[in-house]
Order: sequence, then structure tokens, then C-alpha cells
Amino acid sequence: MHNNSPIGIFDSGIGGTSIWSAIHNLLPEEKTIYLADSKNAPYGQKSKEDIIKLCYKNTDLLLRMGCKLIVVACNTATTNAIQELRSKYTIPFIGIEPAIKPAATNSRTQTIGILATQGTLNSELFHKTAEKFNETKIIEQVGHGIVQLIENGQIDSPEMTQLLQSYLMPMIEANIDYLVLGCSHYPYLIPQIKKIIPENIQIIDSGEAVAKQTRNILNEKVGFSIAKKTEPIFYTNTNPKVLSEILENKYVVIEKDF
Repeated sequence: MHNNSPIGIFDSGIGGTSIWSAIHNLLPEEKTIYLADSKNAPYGQKSKEDIIKLCYKNTDLLLRMGCKLIVVACNTATTNAIQELRSKYTIPFIGIEPAIKPAATNSRTQTIGILATQGTLNSELFHKTAEKFNETKIIEQVGHGIVQLIENGQIDSPEMTQLLQSYLMPMIEANIDYLVLGCSHYPYLIPQIKKIIPENIQIIDSGEAVAKQTRNILNEKVGFSIAKKTEPIFYTNTNPKVLSEILENKYVVIEKDF
């Protein structure tokens, strides 16, 4: 089964490009369209109703662009809206949520840390997943201010270092051996995080798992592309400079009102 239509990906800004990158690396022949809804970032501080409305808006735009599959490259959007999206639309959706399972399953200290947005940690889906691993101590930390700094191009700023230290030190003192990054923006902070945490603490993000699930859905439901390799398309509804820089200026970023 073949299908040359694009894969649609959206996030509350530039962070989901970490998910896009994993998908693009695994499936380089697939055309991708990425929506950076930076104007409404971060989703993590919005109500569930507002998050669902934003997800509908992004989905409708990607459907108008002819996408065959949509990846919700945002933990907050997934944990708050994935069920509503799957109920309303017939197109397959792939979501991301904090990788609690591999961390809890492999933890030797029975203590793991999760750095995520308020919207993700408050969600019903997150709590249902966490309850399955009640023998593991899960230290939750809301990453207040992190997404805003990343969206403003301040990944390596002193402000970011200060925030990360304040969020991670209590986890280190609690003897975590796994740190789960529960927001698609956060993988861009891994170099900074590694300077703060001990070497024995493993960092887990969802990019590779989402890419493999995307490949599975293409194989089982919608079909792979057999077109020649095409350039990915990136849209943002704010200044495209930060998105261009996070993509190392390798791709064209189009500013679009949505």
C-alpha cells in the first residue's frame, strides 16, 4: 500500500521539531508538514477546553493540506485532547506522553523524576499511567518558564541554567536514576541537563518511540510514500527566526496566520 500524501505534525511551538527530527530520520522519504503554534505557547497553562479547541484548529489546517496521518507532537495536547481528536476525525493520530513505563520498569532506586508542563501533569491520562507504577516513587516537577525561554531562543541562557538547577536538584537529592522529559521542547535542553545531573541518571524522551509508532501506522493503515525525497514544510504563526535557528537554518520556514 502506497500513499504519497504528507504526514502532519503540530506542537505548541518549536519543541515538536525534536519529534519531527526523529520521524524524518527514520522515514526520510516521507513528506512532512509541521505547524508551530507558537502564538499560543505554552499549551501547558491553558484549560483542557482551550487545548482541545487549539488541537481542532491545527488538525483542520493539516487536513486541508491533505495529510494522511497526524502526529500530536505535544505532551500537553496528547494528554488532554487525543481522545477527543480520535472521536471527531477519521484520520489516524499518534500522540506522545511522558515515558513513565521504561523509566519505572528499569529504575533500580525505584525513584524517577518527571519534568513536564502543568497541563500534562494535571491530565487524567498522565495520572492513569502513573497509577500503574505505584511501587515506584515518581517525583513530578512543573517546568514553569522553560517553554517560554526556548520559544524566545534562550536555550543556553543563564536564566535557563538557573531554572533547570532549581528543578533538578531536588530530584537528584531524592536519588532518582531516570529523568523523563515530559514535553517535546525539553530534548533541546539535554546538553544543559547533563551538566547538572550525575552520569548515572538516564534521560528519556519520546522521539524514537513516536517515530517507530509512525512507521507502524503507515505500514498498517495509511501506506508509505514512494515519491522522491521532498523538502519538509514548516509553518509558524510568529516570527520564524527562532524556528529557523532550531532547524539550523537548513529549511524554509513560512510565517502563516492560523
